[in-house]
Amino acid sequence: MTEDVVARAAALLKEHRASIDRLDAILVFTLAERFKHTQSVGRLKAEHDLPPADPSREAQQIERLEALAKEADLDPEFARKFLNFVISEVIRNHETFQK
Repeated sequence: MTEDVVARAAALLKEHRASIDRLDAILVFTLAERFKHTQSVGRLKAEHDLPPADPSREAQQIERLEALAKEADLDPEFARKFLNFVISEVIRNHETFQK
């Protein structure tokens, strides 16, 4: 490979990594905003003696996210696993409000 090809590849790699870094920041701030809302839901559920988990809502959300993943050309299985992880964290947080 010539130095020019290596330099162009390095520049492209730098651009991709910068985009990935920006997207990671967006994900973190988006998750923080989402958890602010789910904490409010957890407090509301605790105030009204509602269970921390809502299996019907969770199933709807998983179905919705899988459809969005397909539309976005993202592996729906990955999207399901990700949402299941987020849901488990939300339920864990909701349970702390129940105590």
